[in-house]
Amino acid sequence: MTGVDSEGSENADPSAEGGSDPPSRVLVVRGSRAFVLAPGETQETDLGVIELPADVRPGTVVETHLGEPFEVRRLRGPDLFDHLERTGAPMMPRDIGLVIGHTGVAAGDRALDAGTGTGVLAAYLGRLGVGVTTYERDPEFADVARENMATAGVTDRVDVRTGDLTDELDALADGVERADSGYDLLTLDTGDAAAAAERANDLLAPGGFLAVYSPFVESARECVEAARSAGLAEIETLETIQRRMDFDDRGSRPSTAGVGHTGYLVFARFLPDVG
Repeated sequence: MTGVDSEGSENADPSAEGGSDPPSRVLVVRGSRAFVLAPGETQETDLGVIELPADVRPGTVVETHLGEPFEVRRLRGPDLFDHLERTGAPMMPRDIGLVIGHTGVAAGDRALDAGTGTGVLAAYLGRLGVGVTTYERDPEFADVARENMATAGVTDRVDVRTGDLTDELDALADGVERADSGYDLLTLDTGDAAAAAERANDLLAPGGFLAVYSPFVESARECVEAARSAGLAEIETLETIQRRMDFDDRGSRPSTAGVGHTGYLVFARFLPDVG
């Protein structure tokens, strides 16, 4: 098997899309076939065996032992959503986008998360350069999430801990007080999120955000009440609904295939009164 660039020449320019160091994972694509692979990994396909070079670069083309070409792409967020191992229903990209856009979380920020699950939210945040500490109660789910963080290339930024965040609230709050440095973002996706939301003022840095995802409006209401009792400000709840558009020869209209509801997002902010 030979690695060539997208123009057909050998040894593509390493700076074209992959930087000086090979990526930890890439997406190898041919039509509807897509595989997330590590450099040097082997993948059997119906078009032959792919032996990925150890120095593979996004933007190149590799061939199977039968001479069938596959494109190598940089792994992006939507690819992670499609290819990470699932341990349940992950947070949808539309909800993750609201969390990121609403809170403005960015590189260098610190996030505390509960309800890791598959780890899609943690992976997205880690790829933004956010330092994430995330808690998952189920040990097997936590192990899968750690593997998913390796696939996403964010093990240096995402710390997956096995345990219940509510059991660690006192210790985490003490650590925030001693270091005088709270979290910039607290994200919760658990059935008892309200218990952690009540302590948000002990965990967040001034100006930091609380973001709670819930599939049920009753638990969203509980989190709103918890945020109020914690003295948080700018509390609001959003229902996430997204509709696809259909375009055909007859005309254009919203798709009739489902409502597009995924859940409720509660946002609040820690704005201590210094007056």
